[in-house]
Amino acid sequence: MAVSTEEHQMEHPPTVEEEPSNDEDDKDEEEEEEEEEEEEEEEEEEEGPVAQKSRKPLERAKMENLFRRISTERVPLRVHDVLIKGNTKTKDSLIEAELEGLKNTTTVQELLQAASIANARLHRLEIFDSVNITLDSGPPELPGTTNVVVEVVETKNPLTGDIGIFSKPEARSWSLEGSLKLKNLFGFGDLWDGSLAYGWDQTSEVSAGVSLPRFKRLATPMLARVTLLSQDWLKFSSYKERALGLSLGLLSSRNHDLAYNLSWRTLTDPSQMASRSIRRQLGHGLLSSLKYTFKIDTRNSHLRPTQGYAFVSTSQISGLVPDYRSLRFLRQSTLLEIIENLYVDLGRLILQDMQGGGVLRSVVL
Repeated sequence: MAVSTEEHQMEHPPTVEEEPSNDEDDKDEEEEEEEEEEEEEEEEEEEGPVAQKSRKPLERAKMENLFRRISTERVPLRVHDVLIKGNTKTKDSLIEAELEGLKNTTTVQELLQAASIANARLHRLEIFDSVNITLDSGPPELPGTTNVVVEVVETKNPLTGDIGIFSKPEARSWSLEGSLKLKNLFGFGDLWDGSLAYGWDQTSEVSAGVSLPRFKRLATPMLARVTLLSQDWLKFSSYKERALGLSLGLLSSRNHDLAYNLSWRTLTDPSQMASRSIRRQLGHGLLSSLKYTFKIDTRNSHLRPTQGYAFVSTSQISGLVPDYRSLRFLRQSTLLEIIENLYVDLGRLILQDMQGGGVLRSVVL
């Protein structure tokens, strides 16, 4: 029996394979990738401890080689850029001035030393709670360079103060002293302070001052202070002294200080029992003097030193103003202090020998 092609097609329709959609393909690929990642993670977990143990000696060897090279060779390295972060109030120019030494370094050793010095200088400004200097890699197109990242944290409380009562056994007197300090008011590292000292039956002093670590292009700090001083010497020399003065710090470094003092002084003798030299100075007088101090201090502590020595030499000349009421004199003082420890084998007993001496010469012109 013959069957037509149409009937055959009706009875047995041709089967067509349906192609999967794109969504199904993506799902299958994602599942396969996840399975591969899981297998890789399982392999890493299985080989993890072994790989970590093998990597540690390699990393340690690399670090040892690096430190050995730094300690024995001069590794060339230049500073490409200095980045400052964290300063919201402090001017960038102030921080950059303290970091000026970093830009002139040419080796890793010089850079590490300069970074340590810059860190100490920034802490010395007393306006930062913390300073962190990090050496980062420079641009890839400039090999042998580094970027210095300086992160600072400005002090949270710019206003500080203290108060206390102090005794002076040699003068048999007590004094109440207090001070306030305001840090970084204008963002130039400026420190504003005021102090008050009141001594029963002897001395009272009120002063206010400001200090700038840098003034424009001057590398030395600038200091200015106004002082009102009242001293009662009736118990010792039968006179009273009152002085209003201005002090300007012209030069200040590690070993040298130069200051100019200008004050208006008044001497009175209520008891009419002062000596002849004091009576010649009664009334008003103008004090205009220049004071130079040379100092060397190798003591390991200023409060409780255990070793080292301190040497201070002060020269003062007064009478710089051409006025008949101006006080004229030359003054030279020298102080030497040597600290030696005497260790004695008596349990925990340690004897400390502090030897000090000084010379004061004053000539009235």
